Amino acid sequence: MDLFRKKSVDQLVSESTPLKRTMHTFDLTMLGIGAIIGTGIFVLTGKGALTAGPALSVSFLLAAICCGFAGLCYAEFASMAPVSGSAYSYAYLAFGELIAFIIGWDLILEYALQAATVSAGWSGYFNKLLEGFGLHLPVELTAAYGTTPGVTTYFNLPGFVIVLLITWVLSIGINQTKRTNDIMVMIKLIIIVLFIVCTVWFVNPANWHPFSPYGIYTFQPGSTQPYGIVPAASIVFFSFIGFDAVSSSAEETVNPNKTLPKGILLSLAISTVLYIVMTFIMTGVVPYKEFANFIDAPVAGVILATGLNWLAVIVNLGALIGMTTVMLVQLYGQSRICYAMSRDGLFPEFFGHVHEKYRTPFKGTWFFGILTAIAGGFININVLFELVNIGTLSAFIIVSAGILWMRKTQPDAHRGFKAPLVPFTPIISIVFCFILIAGLNWETWVRFAIWFGLGLIVYFGYSRKRSKLEHTNAPEVTDDYVEAAEAGTTK
Repeated sequence: MDLFRKKSVDQLVSESTPLKRTMHTFDLTMLGIGAIIGTGIFVLTGKGALTAGPALSVSFLLAAICCGFAGLCYAEFASMAPVSGSAYSYAYLAFGELIAFIIGWDLILEYALQAATVSAGWSGYFNKLLEGFGLHLPVELTAAYGTTPGVTTYFNLPGFVIVLLITWVLSIGINQTKRTNDIMVMIKLIIIVLFIVCTVWFVNPANWHPFSPYGIYTFQPGSTQPYGIVPAASIVFFSFIGFDAVSSSAEETVNPNKTLPKGILLSLAISTVLYIVMTFIMTGVVPYKEFANFIDAPVAGVILATGLNWLAVIVNLGALIGMTTVMLVQLYGQSRICYAMSRDGLFPEFFGHVHEKYRTPFKGTWFFGILTAIAGGFININVLFELVNIGTLSAFIIVSAGILWMRKTQPDAHRGFKAPLVPFTPIISIVFCFILIAGLNWETWVRFAIWFGLGLIVYFGYSRKRSKLEHTNAPEVTDDYVEAAEAGTTK
């Protein structure tokens, strides 16, 4: 038994796919921006400002640099092996099956938790939009149980419904998905630019002093939560998660060797500029300590401070659209990861089933869509969002290390794009990832270790025996075949 058996580049590329190739550079860039710009601007800037002060813009830049170096590594892998699966497939190529499975298992949790977490924020903005029109949902149906202190809530109905609607769009075809995403991202960008143009005139430079009240990293008396630029970067790193999902669209992309690297890097660059400009303006309009008064809706609080009440309705709409695209891309990426793992035999065949008409992994899309909707509807998972960060950072480390290994072991493999300044680029990526991981609290490490342990149980209990690589020269590996093999009745 070889736990580290690998796929070759030829094996990955030659695997036939029934998925439909329709994505171009513009679509991939919109997909990346759709995943990146959302919760970061409309929700996390509040907590980030309280953690770093006006230096939040530096925290965003630090997180962006980490993602930028990792993005260069993703771009090289995507051009070398343009297949579904993102970091899972790249780990299979560089380090073998066990590492690939763990990363795939990690990404499934990442995408599901982020989509469920964002659905809670989406629900909050949706309820505020309804209130603007004099409409009110029963308070018990506005959030999961225990989400709002002092208020009795049981079920996040708006979040549950939006996740199911997104799942339906994803299940009926990639053309419908990309058109929906492209339109929503363009509207979102227009609203963000409108916010910048309207609020920049209210900036008071005195609010930027002191610029970095907590320095690089510090603990406040009586607090277990670290403060400063690095801890804030660890928090807002959540904002950039999603560009890696772009690489999972490889088998639905036209000319992926060239378009995937462009889509990944363009979406990161555009999003970083917008984040930095937004945080400069927000902390310039409102003193950073006042974000405690509207930590869950920081953009709305900034608008309230300017007196531009008419802008609030428009920005609420932008927040809804922004978070919708984030959920769409995360659920899309999750279904493609599961599709790739199922095709390799590491997950049940159910998740690899492709609908004849829609040419999407239909069953797997609905399975995880329903689970995510239920999680966001009933469970207070806001305390778990940092698990998304540590999971993504772990995937970035594996992909960056994979570039170092592949350059050494397969220097002549075809690469449509080469990350510059190797080995420095992947090494810097790894260092930045470890710095951001260090900014997370110890509870996150414990939860991640538990999920990691569950993944090992699934691999050794199910996936190892059903791996297609384990049975490369054997009959097709179905559940019936594995049962027969265990009984010693195969021929």
